[in-house]
Amino acid sequence: MGYKAIIVGASGLIGSKLLKQLLNHAEYDEVLVLVRKELAVKHKKLVQLVVNFDELPKYAASITGHAVFSCLGTTKANTPDVAQYRKIDHDYPLEIARLAKANGVKQFHLVSAIGANAKSSTFYLKLKGELEEDLKSLGTESLHIYQPSMLYGGREEKRTFEKVLIGVFKVVDHLLIGNLRKYRSIDGAAVAHAMYKNSLAGKPGTHTYTFDNIINA
Repeated sequence: MGYKAIIVGASGLIGSKLLKQLLNHAEYDEVLVLVRKELAVKHKKLVQLVVNFDELPKYAASITGHAVFSCLGTTKANTPDVAQYRKIDHDYPLEIARLAKANGVKQFHLVSAIGANAKSSTFYLKLKGELEEDLKSLGTESLHIYQPSMLYGGREEKRTFEKVLIGVFKVVDHLLIGNLRKYRSIDGAAVAHAMYKNSLAGKPGTHTYTFDNIINA
């Protein structure tokens, strides 16, 4: 019998690619996605649970399995309200991690960001850093934190400024060497693949991955 995975944020760039990989690999025989509305994806291994993220404890009984993958995230353009932004990027992933741990799920995989730091003066990086610290304090047996820089790889949502940045990164990536390599842009599919591979190894402890760790997974 194979593993059960739980994905939160399966409609996003990394989440959608991770979903495809888990559905196509034999190690997982069930993939549960927590969604606000059903995805236009059909597969015999896929289970979709439509949830109210403000009432996550109601769905606690379903949050069981081998590993949870949190790919949740928003933007200021989509979520200008700071309180709601914090809910999506911090509160929801943390609550899911709590529920998963209570149910005996040993692994939690988080998509964070390069430069995440709870003491940062930048709202986005501070929020990501606070989530990382709170997850570490939770004491999950196997915690995996992925810190990509600029992501590319066919995002369905149109983000004009982001497209410009991706173009800039394509030019400067080769200049980012040594300690700066971790700031190179990366394909969302590579992050998804690293999450999948690391979930099979299931190393205990807390592990943080940047560019080189991700592409070499």
